[in-house]
Amino acid sequence: MTTPRTEHLVLPGVLTAEQAAATVAGILAVQREDGAIPWFRGHHLDPWDHTEAAMALDAAGEHEAAERAYLWLARHQNEDGSWYAAYADGAFDDVTDTGRESNFVAYIAVGVWHHYLATGDDTFLDRMWPTVYAAVEWVLRLQQPGGQIGWRQGDDGTPTADALLTGSSSIHQALRCALAIAEQREEAQPDWELAAGALRHAIRRHPERFLDKDRYSMDWYYPVLGGALTGTEAKSRIEADWQRFVVPGLGVRCVVPNPWVTGGESAELALALWAMGESDRALEILQSIQHLRDSESGLYWTGFVFEDQAIWPQELTTWTAGSLLLAVAALGGHEATCAVFGGEQLPWGLEVDCCG
Repeated sequence: MTTPRTEHLVLPGVLTAEQAAATVAGILAVQREDGAIPWFRGHHLDPWDHTEAAMALDAAGEHEAAERAYLWLARHQNEDGSWYAAYADGAFDDVTDTGRESNFVAYIAVGVWHHYLATGDDTFLDRMWPTVYAAVEWVLRLQQPGGQIGWRQGDDGTPTADALLTGSSSIHQALRCALAIAEQREEAQPDWELAAGALRHAIRRHPERFLDKDRYSMDWYYPVLGGALTGTEAKSRIEADWQRFVVPGLGVRCVVPNPWVTGGESAELALALWAMGESDRALEILQSIQHLRDSESGLYWTGFVFEDQAIWPQELTTWTAGSLLLAVAALGGHEATCAVFGGEQLPWGLEVDCCG
């Protein structure tokens, strides 16, 4: 048995080798035997955050544990290709939210492609292809004529036409990863290419097609993180609202004007900055949230209310730790993570101005 190489998870002012190992061990300690990774034991699992934590395990070289997480999704996919929005403590037969969220369902494509790039395991990719295919097909049934993707199918099975910019931006990344998987398998998916192009066009040119969530930092940086905005468009967007959302020395607000910074949003912004070529600012953001680290578990508190100088909520979440590890891995040059979040080698959709 070889020891995973994790030197790319060492970052000055963010993680030492010992701290990186502790954070990885913290996620592994929460993972259930069946592969499920809930937020923390006793809380719920959602498919998006479960996948984010699995990706962090792959970035740390824990490929067997990551594969068990993806196989959990494959085993418990609904017949229509979706997953429910929440499962109590990762128990597949204890569903706590029977709605189905489009970005939650799509994200498996990002995780599966990341795992493949990290391992080169063709057998895994073949095994997961039907799961990814069914998930993407379900998501695209919620795409609207303007290219945006409805964010949820309700408990009663009724889909919503309302779209979220954050969710659709995440789906844009997922569609590009799904296209990469299809390309690797030599199974062209022209409808997916058209869908991805229409979605990117909506994100870049038609903000009115999305619900107004301008107060949330995720709506600020996710079009960049999801790869829909690049170059000068990305830089302009980030600069425009930097002072609204970034609290120097503490991290990124989840929502303005609330005096609450969160680890997950901060790490994701760092990833977006890295993708823009701004590694120095990405490092500063990651350094600023080390006050959220729990030295005993190696995990990170979800957030901090700086007016009250209080940790809130009192929860150490696997996805917060996962997002930080992925940001560190990108800065450290981990090839699979760089490929998935840098996007240079991901296929583009066929963007045409067919939607006005």
